[in-house]
Amino acid sequence: MIPVSLLVFVMAGWCAVYLADTLLRSSVTHRINYESWLASRGLMLSPFHVRWQTTMFNRLFAYCARINPRALYMWFNSGLVFGIAAMLGSVVLLIRTLQQTIAQMTTDNPRIGDQQTLQVVVPGVNLPTSQLAYFFIALLLSGVIHELGHAVAALREQVRVNGFGMFVFVVYPGAFVDLFTTHLNLISPAQQLRIFCAGVWHNFVLCLAALAFLFLLPLLLFPMYATGAGALVTEVVQVSASVSHIRTSIFKILFRVVLYFPSVSLPPVAFKRLDGTMDCCSNNSLTDLCFSYIKPQVRKMVTGTRVCHTDDDCAAHSHTASICVTPSLENQTRFIRVTHPPNTHMLFVGYPPHLQYAVSLTNFVPRFGFLHLDLPVFLETFCKYVVSLSGALAVVNSVPCFALDGQWMLNALLEATLASVVIDRQKRELIGFFLLLAGSALLAANVALGLWMVTAR
Repeated sequence: MIPVSLLVFVMAGWCAVYLADTLLRSSVTHRINYESWLASRGLMLSPFHVRWQTTMFNRLFAYCARINPRALYMWFNSGLVFGIAAMLGSVVLLIRTLQQTIAQMTTDNPRIGDQQTLQVVVPGVNLPTSQLAYFFIALLLSGVIHELGHAVAALREQVRVNGFGMFVFVVYPGAFVDLFTTHLNLISPAQQLRIFCAGVWHNFVLCLAALAFLFLLPLLLFPMYATGAGALVTEVVQVSASVSHIRTSIFKILFRVVLYFPSVSLPPVAFKRLDGTMDCCSNNSLTDLCFSYIKPQVRKMVTGTRVCHTDDDCAAHSHTASICVTPSLENQTRFIRVTHPPNTHMLFVGYPPHLQYAVSLTNFVPRFGFLHLDLPVFLETFCKYVVSLSGALAVVNSVPCFALDGQWMLNALLEATLASVVIDRQKRELIGFFLLLAGSALLAANVALGLWMVTAR
Protein backbone atom coordinates (compact mmCIF):
# COMPACT_ATOMS: atom_id res chain seq x y z
CA MET A 1 0.00 0.00 0.00
CA ILE A 2 1.08 3.60 -0.59
CA PRO A 3 2.46 5.17 2.63
CA VAL A 4 -0.07 7.53 4.17
CA SER A 5 2.62 10.10 4.99
CA LEU A 6 3.61 10.30 1.31
CA LEU A 7 0.01 10.79 0.20
CA VAL A 8 -0.55 13.48 2.82
CA PHE A 9 2.62 15.32 1.87
CA VAL A 10 1.85 15.29 -1.88
CA MET A 11 -1.80 16.22 -1.47
CA ALA A 12 -1.00 19.00 1.03
CA GLY A 13 1.61 20.48 -1.29
CA TRP A 14 -0.65 20.52 -4.31
CA CYS A 15 -3.59 21.86 -2.29
CA ALA A 16 -1.41 24.73 -1.03
CA VAL A 17 -0.30 25.58 -4.58
CA TYR A 18 -3.84 25.38 -5.97
CA LEU A 19 -5.25 27.44 -3.09
CA ALA A 20 -2.63 30.17 -3.51
CA ASP A 21 -3.24 30.25 -7.28
CA THR A 22 -7.01 30.49 -6.80
CA LEU A 23 -6.73 33.28 -4.22
CA LEU A 24 -4.38 35.36 -6.39
CA ARG A 25 -6.53 34.92 -9.50
CA SER A 26 -9.68 35.95 -7.60
CA SER A 27 -8.02 38.96 -5.99
CA VAL A 28 -9.05 42.27 -7.54
CA THR A 29 -5.77 44.01 -6.64
CA HIS A 30 -3.31 41.22 -7.47
CA ARG A 31 -4.96 39.36 -10.35
CA ILE A 32 -3.50 41.37 -13.25
CA ASN A 33 0.01 41.50 -11.81
CA TYR A 34 -0.07 37.79 -10.95
CA GLU A 35 -1.25 36.69 -14.40
CA SER A 36 1.30 38.98 -16.06
CA TRP A 37 4.04 37.51 -13.89
CA LEU A 38 3.03 33.95 -14.88
CA ALA A 39 2.87 34.85 -18.58
CA SER A 40 6.24 36.62 -18.58
CA ARG A 41 7.92 33.56 -17.09
CA GLY A 42 6.06 30.99 -19.19
CA LEU A 43 4.38 29.36 -16.19
CA MET A 44 1.02 27.58 -16.27
CA LEU A 45 -0.70 26.08 -13.22
CA SER A 46 -3.51 23.55 -13.07
CA PRO A 47 -4.50 20.89 -10.53
CA PHE A 48 -1.53 18.52 -9.98
CA HIS A 49 0.30 20.04 -12.96
CA VAL A 50 2.87 22.83 -13.27
CA ARG A 51 4.37 23.73 -16.68
CA TRP A 52 7.19 26.07 -17.69
CA GLN A 53 7.96 27.04 -21.31
CA THR A 54 10.74 29.18 -22.78
CA THR A 55 12.36 30.09 -26.11
CA MET A 56 15.89 30.53 -24.73
CA PHE A 57 17.03 27.17 -26.14
CA ASN A 58 15.78 27.75 -29.70
CA ARG A 59 19.18 29.00 -30.90
CA LEU A 60 20.88 25.95 -29.46
CA PHE A 61 18.42 23.67 -31.27
CA ALA A 62 18.98 25.58 -34.52
CA TYR A 63 22.77 25.29 -34.16
CA CYS A 64 22.52 21.53 -33.61
CA ALA A 65 20.25 21.16 -36.66
CA ARG A 66 22.94 22.76 -38.91
CA ILE A 67 25.81 20.46 -37.87
CA ASN A 68 26.82 18.19 -40.77
CA PRO A 69 23.48 17.93 -42.63
CA ARG A 70 24.37 14.63 -44.34
CA ALA A 71 25.32 12.98 -41.05
CA LEU A 72 22.10 14.23 -39.48
CA TYR A 73 20.12 12.83 -42.40
CA MET A 74 21.64 9.39 -41.82
CA TRP A 75 21.18 9.77 -38.07
CA PHE A 76 17.47 10.53 -38.20
CA ASN A 77 16.86 7.92 -40.90
CA SER A 78 18.34 5.38 -38.48
CA GLY A 79 15.94 6.73 -35.89
CA LEU A 80 13.04 6.24 -38.33
CA VAL A 81 13.92 2.56 -38.77
CA PHE A 82 14.37 2.11 -35.04
CA GLY A 83 11.06 3.85 -34.29
CA ILE A 84 9.07 1.53 -36.55
CA ALA A 85 10.79 -1.53 -35.07
CA ALA A 86 10.27 -0.20 -31.54
CA MET A 87 6.57 0.37 -32.21
CA LEU A 88 6.11 -3.29 -33.09
CA GLY A 89 8.43 -4.50 -30.35
CA SER A 90 6.71 -2.44 -27.67
CA VAL A 91 3.36 -4.09 -28.44
CA VAL A 92 4.91 -7.54 -28.13
CA LEU A 93 6.63 -6.54 -24.90
CA LEU A 94 3.42 -5.15 -23.39
CA ILE A 95 1.51 -8.30 -24.29
CA ARG A 96 4.22 -10.39 -22.64
CA THR A 97 4.25 -8.14 -19.56
CA LEU A 98 0.46 -8.36 -19.25
CA GLN A 99 0.65 -12.17 -19.37
CA GLN A 100 3.33 -12.16 -16.66
CA THR A 101 1.28 -9.80 -14.48
CA ILE A 102 -1.82 -11.99 -14.74
CA ALA A 103 0.30 -15.06 -13.98
CA GLN A 104 1.76 -13.30 -10.94
CA MET A 105 -1.73 -12.45 -9.72
CA THR A 106 -2.81 -16.09 -9.81
CA THR A 107 0.30 -17.79 -8.45
CA ASP A 108 2.52 -17.60 -5.39
CA ASN A 109 5.78 -18.08 -7.31
CA PRO A 110 8.06 -15.06 -6.62
CA ARG A 111 10.22 -15.75 -9.65
CA ILE A 112 7.47 -14.65 -12.04
CA GLY A 113 7.58 -11.07 -10.72
CA ASP A 114 11.36 -11.00 -11.04
CA GLN A 115 11.12 -11.95 -14.74
CA GLN A 116 9.06 -8.89 -15.71
CA THR A 117 10.83 -6.46 -18.03
CA LEU A 118 8.48 -3.55 -17.34
CA GLN A 119 7.16 -2.67 -13.89
CA VAL A 120 5.15 0.27 -12.60
CA VAL A 121 7.29 2.39 -10.26
CA VAL A 122 5.61 4.23 -7.38
CA PRO A 123 7.93 6.35 -5.20
CA GLY A 124 7.76 5.27 -1.58
CA VAL A 125 6.20 1.90 -2.43
CA ASN A 126 8.51 -0.14 -4.64
CA LEU A 127 11.09 2.64 -4.92
CA PRO A 128 13.00 3.42 -1.69
CA THR A 129 12.99 7.03 -0.61
CA SER A 130 16.80 6.97 -0.53
CA GLN A 131 16.75 6.45 -4.31
CA LEU A 132 14.27 9.21 -5.18
CA ALA A 133 16.93 11.73 -6.22
CA TYR A 134 18.44 9.26 -8.70
CA PHE A 135 14.98 8.42 -10.04
CA PHE A 136 13.76 11.98 -10.64
CA ILE A 137 17.06 13.31 -12.06
CA ALA A 138 17.41 10.34 -14.43
CA LEU A 139 13.75 10.67 -15.48
CA LEU A 140 14.16 14.39 -16.17
CA LEU A 141 17.39 13.82 -18.11
CA SER A 142 15.74 11.12 -20.23
CA GLY A 143 12.82 13.46 -20.96
CA VAL A 144 15.10 16.36 -21.95
CA ILE A 145 17.15 14.17 -24.32
CA HIS A 146 13.90 12.83 -25.78
CA GLU A 147 12.59 16.31 -26.55
CA LEU A 148 16.00 17.45 -27.83
CA GLY A 149 15.71 14.78 -30.52
CA HIS A 150 12.27 16.05 -31.55
CA ALA A 151 13.43 19.67 -31.68
CA VAL A 152 16.57 19.08 -33.76
CA ALA A 153 14.72 16.75 -36.16
CA ALA A 154 11.91 19.29 -36.59
CA LEU A 155 14.26 22.17 -37.38
CA ARG A 156 16.14 19.99 -39.84
CA GLU A 157 12.82 19.33 -41.65
CA GLN A 158 12.05 23.09 -41.68
CA VAL A 159 9.42 22.87 -38.93
CA ARG A 160 9.46 25.79 -36.52
CA VAL A 161 9.97 25.13 -32.80
CA ASN A 162 7.83 27.49 -30.72
CA GLY A 163 9.56 26.64 -27.47
CA PHE A 164 10.87 24.08 -25.02
CA GLY A 165 9.54 23.44 -21.54
CA MET A 166 9.44 21.26 -18.46
CA PHE A 167 6.58 20.17 -16.24
CA VAL A 168 5.75 18.32 -13.04
CA PHE A 169 2.67 16.08 -13.00
CA VAL A 170 1.82 15.02 -9.42
CA VAL A 171 5.41 14.02 -8.54
CA TYR A 172 6.79 12.99 -11.93
CA PRO A 173 8.93 15.50 -13.88
CA GLY A 174 9.05 15.68 -17.67
CA ALA A 175 9.87 17.85 -20.69
CA PHE A 176 8.21 18.85 -23.97
CA VAL A 177 8.72 20.85 -27.18
CA ASP A 178 6.04 22.97 -28.86
CA LEU A 179 6.13 22.54 -32.67
CA PHE A 180 4.36 24.75 -35.21
CA THR A 181 1.47 22.52 -36.31
CA THR A 182 0.96 24.20 -39.71
CA HIS A 183 4.53 23.47 -40.80
CA LEU A 184 4.24 19.92 -39.45
CA ASN A 185 1.14 19.19 -41.53
CA LEU A 186 2.74 20.48 -44.75
CA ILE A 187 5.73 18.12 -44.83
CA SER A 188 5.67 14.55 -46.19
CA PRO A 189 4.81 11.51 -44.01
CA ALA A 190 8.45 10.34 -44.19
CA GLN A 191 9.62 13.68 -42.82
CA GLN A 192 7.00 13.50 -40.09
CA LEU A 193 8.21 10.02 -39.18
CA ARG A 194 11.78 11.26 -38.78
CA ILE A 195 10.52 13.91 -36.34
CA PHE A 196 8.17 11.65 -34.37
CA CYS A 197 10.70 8.79 -34.10
CA ALA A 198 13.56 11.06 -33.02
CA GLY A 199 12.48 11.08 -29.37
CA VAL A 200 12.51 7.33 -28.78
CA TRP A 201 15.65 7.05 -30.92
CA HIS A 202 17.52 9.46 -28.65
CA ASN A 203 16.25 7.63 -25.57
CA PHE A 204 17.65 4.40 -26.99
CA VAL A 205 21.00 6.05 -27.73
CA LEU A 206 21.10 7.53 -24.21
CA CYS A 207 20.37 4.08 -22.80
CA LEU A 208 23.28 2.59 -24.77
CA ALA A 209 25.60 5.44 -23.75
CA ALA A 210 24.77 5.00 -20.05
CA LEU A 211 25.23 1.25 -20.37
CA ALA A 212 28.64 1.69 -22.02
CA PHE A 213 29.68 4.18 -19.33
CA LEU A 214 28.59 1.71 -16.66
CA PHE A 215 30.74 -1.08 -18.09
CA LEU A 216 33.71 1.25 -18.60
CA LEU A 217 33.43 2.78 -15.13
CA PRO A 218 36.17 0.59 -13.55
CA LEU A 219 38.53 1.60 -16.36
CA LEU A 220 37.64 5.29 -16.17
CA LEU A 221 38.12 5.38 -12.38
CA PHE A 222 41.21 3.16 -12.39
CA PRO A 223 43.65 6.00 -11.54
CA MET A 224 41.63 6.87 -8.42
CA TYR A 225 39.84 3.66 -7.38
CA ALA A 226 40.93 0.02 -7.33
CA THR A 227 38.56 -2.86 -8.05
CA GLY A 228 38.69 -6.61 -7.47
CA ALA A 229 39.97 -6.31 -3.91
CA GLY A 230 36.67 -7.28 -2.26
CA ALA A 231 33.46 -5.55 -1.19
CA LEU A 232 33.47 -2.25 0.69
CA VAL A 233 30.51 -1.20 2.88
CA THR A 234 29.71 2.47 2.24
CA GLU A 235 26.42 2.88 4.11
CA VAL A 236 24.19 0.95 6.50
CA VAL A 237 20.59 2.09 6.87
CA GLN A 238 19.23 1.94 10.41
CA VAL A 239 16.85 -1.03 10.06
CA SER A 240 17.91 -3.04 13.08
CA ALA A 241 14.98 -1.76 15.14
CA SER A 242 12.39 -2.80 12.56
CA VAL A 243 14.06 -6.16 12.00
CA SER A 244 14.12 -6.82 15.74
CA HIS A 245 10.45 -5.89 15.87
CA ILE A 246 9.75 -8.39 13.11
CA ARG A 247 11.67 -11.11 14.95
CA THR A 248 9.89 -10.55 18.25
CA SER A 249 6.53 -10.28 16.52
CA ILE A 250 6.87 -13.69 14.91
CA PHE A 251 5.84 -15.36 18.16
CA LYS A 252 2.84 -13.04 18.41
CA ILE A 253 1.91 -13.97 14.84
CA LEU A 254 2.21 -17.69 15.59
CA PHE A 255 0.13 -17.19 18.73
CA ARG A 256 -2.44 -15.38 16.62
CA VAL A 257 -2.64 -18.41 14.34
CA VAL A 258 -3.37 -20.62 17.35
CA LEU A 259 -6.23 -18.28 18.23
CA TYR A 260 -7.57 -18.59 14.72
CA PHE A 261 -7.28 -22.38 14.74
CA PRO A 262 -8.17 -23.51 18.30
CA SER A 263 -9.66 -26.96 17.75
CA VAL A 264 -11.34 -26.87 14.36
CA SER A 265 -10.12 -27.62 10.88
CA LEU A 266 -11.23 -24.30 9.38
CA PRO A 267 -10.90 -20.70 10.60
CA PRO A 268 -14.02 -18.76 11.64
CA VAL A 269 -13.59 -16.33 8.71
CA ALA A 270 -11.73 -17.20 5.52
CA PHE A 271 -10.73 -15.07 2.54
CA LYS A 272 -10.15 -16.80 -0.77
CA ARG A 273 -7.12 -15.69 -2.81
CA LEU A 274 -6.86 -15.64 -6.60
CA ASP A 275 -4.73 -18.80 -6.61
CA GLY A 276 -7.41 -20.80 -4.75
CA THR A 277 -5.81 -20.82 -1.29
CA MET A 278 -7.51 -19.47 1.80
CA ASP A 279 -6.38 -16.60 4.03
CA CYS A 280 -7.08 -16.49 7.75
CA CYS A 281 -7.51 -12.70 7.57
CA SER A 282 -8.07 -9.97 4.96
CA ASN A 283 -4.31 -9.44 4.46
CA ASN A 284 -4.57 -5.64 4.54
CA SER A 285 -2.96 -4.98 7.91
CA LEU A 286 0.31 -3.08 8.21
CA THR A 287 1.23 -4.72 11.55
CA ASP A 288 -0.03 -8.32 11.39
CA LEU A 289 1.06 -11.09 9.06
CA CYS A 290 -1.70 -13.28 7.63
CA PHE A 291 -1.36 -16.98 6.93
CA SER A 292 -2.88 -19.12 4.20
CA TYR A 293 -3.54 -22.85 3.99
CA ILE A 294 -4.26 -25.65 1.51
CA LYS A 295 -0.73 -25.30 0.22
CA PRO A 296 1.19 -28.08 -1.54
CA GLN A 297 4.48 -27.24 0.17
CA VAL A 298 5.80 -25.08 2.99
CA ARG A 299 9.41 -24.03 3.58
CA LYS A 300 10.84 -23.96 7.07
CA MET A 301 11.59 -20.34 7.92
CA VAL A 302 11.72 -20.18 11.72
CA THR A 303 14.32 -22.20 13.61
CA GLY A 304 12.81 -24.64 16.07
CA THR A 305 9.59 -25.33 14.15
CA ARG A 306 8.62 -28.46 12.28
CA VAL A 307 8.17 -28.49 8.51
CA CYS A 308 4.70 -29.45 7.26
CA HIS A 309 3.42 -30.27 3.81
CA THR A 310 -0.15 -31.29 4.64
CA ASP A 311 -2.51 -31.07 7.60
CA ASP A 312 -1.67 -34.70 8.50
CA ASP A 313 1.92 -33.67 9.25
CA CYS A 314 0.62 -31.29 11.93
CA ALA A 315 -1.76 -33.90 13.38
CA ALA A 316 1.14 -36.33 13.86
CA HIS A 317 2.72 -33.97 16.42
CA SER A 318 -0.42 -32.63 18.07
CA HIS A 319 -3.47 -34.11 19.82
CA THR A 320 -5.72 -31.30 18.59
CA ALA A 321 -6.95 -30.58 15.11
CA SER A 322 -4.35 -28.50 13.26
CA ILE A 323 -3.83 -26.98 9.85
CA CYS A 324 -0.59 -26.57 7.90
CA VAL A 325 -0.17 -22.86 7.20
CA THR A 326 2.35 -20.62 5.45
CA PRO A 327 2.74 -16.82 5.49
CA SER A 328 0.27 -15.21 3.08
CA LEU A 329 2.48 -12.96 0.99
CA GLU A 330 0.91 -11.46 -2.11
CA ASN A 331 2.17 -8.84 -4.50
CA GLN A 332 5.99 -8.57 -4.35
CA THR A 333 6.30 -8.96 -0.57
CA ARG A 334 8.46 -11.84 0.63
CA PHE A 335 9.22 -13.61 3.92
CA ILE A 336 13.00 -14.00 3.93
CA ARG A 337 15.38 -15.65 6.38
CA VAL A 338 18.85 -14.14 6.29
CA THR A 339 21.59 -16.33 7.74
CA HIS A 340 24.92 -14.92 8.90
CA PRO A 341 26.64 -17.50 11.17
CA PRO A 342 27.48 -17.55 13.98
CA ASN A 343 24.87 -14.85 14.67
CA THR A 344 21.14 -15.49 15.03
CA HIS A 345 19.13 -15.73 11.85
CA MET A 346 17.27 -12.59 10.77
CA LEU A 347 13.68 -12.62 9.52
CA PHE A 348 12.58 -10.02 6.98
CA VAL A 349 9.05 -9.33 5.72
CA GLY A 350 8.82 -6.85 2.88
CA TYR A 351 9.94 -5.97 -0.62
CA PRO A 352 13.30 -7.73 -1.31
CA PRO A 353 15.05 -4.69 -2.91
CA HIS A 354 14.45 -2.78 0.33
CA LEU A 355 16.62 -5.33 2.09
CA GLN A 356 19.21 -4.89 -0.64
CA TYR A 357 19.20 -1.10 -0.22
CA ALA A 358 19.61 -1.40 3.55
CA VAL A 359 23.34 -2.00 3.06
CA SER A 360 25.29 -0.19 0.33
CA LEU A 361 28.27 -2.10 -1.04
CA THR A 362 30.83 -1.21 -3.67
CA ASN A 363 33.85 -2.90 -5.18
CA PHE A 364 35.60 0.46 -5.72
CA VAL A 365 38.32 1.01 -3.11
CA PRO A 366 39.90 4.52 -3.02
CA ARG A 367 43.61 4.64 -3.77
CA PHE A 368 43.97 7.91 -1.83
CA GLY A 369 42.53 8.95 1.49
CA PHE A 370 40.95 12.20 0.27
CA LEU A 371 38.72 10.43 -2.28
CA HIS A 372 35.07 10.06 -1.35
CA LEU A 373 33.57 6.58 -1.06
CA ASP A 374 30.23 7.61 -2.58
CA LEU A 375 31.48 8.89 -5.95
CA PRO A 376 31.61 5.47 -7.70
CA VAL A 377 28.36 4.45 -6.02
CA PHE A 378 26.65 7.62 -7.24
CA LEU A 379 27.88 7.19 -10.82
CA GLU A 380 27.01 3.50 -10.90
CA THR A 381 23.53 3.94 -9.43
CA PHE A 382 22.73 6.94 -11.62
CA CYS A 383 23.77 5.09 -14.78
CA LYS A 384 21.53 2.17 -13.84
CA TYR A 385 18.57 4.49 -13.42
CA VAL A 386 19.30 6.22 -16.74
CA VAL A 387 19.45 2.85 -18.50
CA SER A 388 16.16 1.72 -16.94
CA LEU A 389 14.17 4.94 -17.33
CA SER A 390 15.45 6.01 -20.74
CA GLY A 391 14.79 2.51 -22.05
CA ALA A 392 11.33 2.54 -20.51
CA LEU A 393 10.54 5.91 -22.13
CA ALA A 394 11.63 4.52 -25.49
CA VAL A 395 9.33 1.53 -25.08
CA VAL A 396 6.28 3.35 -23.70
CA ASN A 397 6.42 6.25 -26.17
CA SER A 398 6.65 3.77 -29.06
CA VAL A 399 3.32 2.17 -28.17
CA PRO A 400 0.56 3.13 -30.65
CA CYS A 401 -1.47 4.89 -27.98
CA PHE A 402 -3.43 8.13 -27.85
CA ALA A 403 -1.44 11.18 -26.64
CA LEU A 404 1.93 9.41 -26.97
CA ASP A 405 4.53 9.59 -29.74
CA GLY A 406 3.25 6.24 -30.96
CA GLN A 407 0.00 7.88 -32.09
CA TRP A 408 1.77 10.25 -34.49
CA MET A 409 4.27 7.59 -35.54
CA LEU A 410 1.43 5.24 -36.48
CA ASN A 411 -0.55 7.92 -38.34
CA ALA A 412 2.51 8.97 -40.36
CA LEU A 413 3.40 5.34 -41.08
CA LEU A 414 -0.12 4.59 -42.35
CA GLU A 415 -0.05 7.68 -44.58
CA ALA A 416 3.33 6.65 -45.99
CA THR A 417 2.41 3.00 -46.65
CA LEU A 418 -1.37 2.85 -47.23
CA ALA A 419 -1.96 6.01 -49.27
CA SER A 420 -1.71 4.09 -52.55
CA VAL A 421 -3.61 1.02 -51.27
CA VAL A 422 -6.45 2.63 -49.30
CA ILE A 423 -7.36 5.70 -51.33
CA ASP A 424 -10.05 7.01 -48.99
CA ARG A 425 -8.39 9.07 -46.23
CA GLN A 426 -11.27 8.48 -43.83
CA LYS A 427 -10.78 4.72 -44.09
CA ARG A 428 -7.07 5.12 -43.31
CA GLU A 429 -7.96 7.25 -40.31
CA LEU A 430 -10.49 4.62 -39.19
CA ILE A 431 -7.84 1.89 -39.40
CA GLY A 432 -5.47 4.06 -37.40
CA PHE A 433 -8.16 4.79 -34.80
CA PHE A 434 -8.85 1.11 -34.09
CA LEU A 435 -5.13 0.33 -33.91
CA LEU A 436 -4.65 3.22 -31.48
CA LEU A 437 -7.64 2.05 -29.46
CA ALA A 438 -6.16 -1.43 -29.13
CA GLY A 439 -2.74 -0.06 -28.19
CA SER A 440 -4.25 2.31 -25.64
CA ALA A 441 -6.26 -0.51 -24.06
CA LEU A 442 -3.14 -2.68 -23.87
CA LEU A 443 -1.10 0.05 -22.19
CA ALA A 444 -3.94 0.98 -19.83
CA ALA A 445 -4.36 -2.66 -18.77
CA ASN A 446 -0.63 -2.93 -18.01
CA VAL A 447 -0.60 0.30 -16.00
CA ALA A 448 -3.81 -0.47 -14.09
CA LEU A 449 -2.85 -4.03 -13.16
CA GLY A 450 0.71 -2.95 -12.43
CA LEU A 451 -0.48 -0.23 -10.05
CA TRP A 452 -2.87 -2.65 -8.39
CA MET A 453 -0.13 -5.21 -7.90
CA VAL A 454 2.17 -2.60 -6.36
CA THR A 455 -0.22 -0.58 -4.21
CA ALA A 456 -3.62 -2.12 -3.63
CA ARG A 457 -2.91 -5.72 -2.68
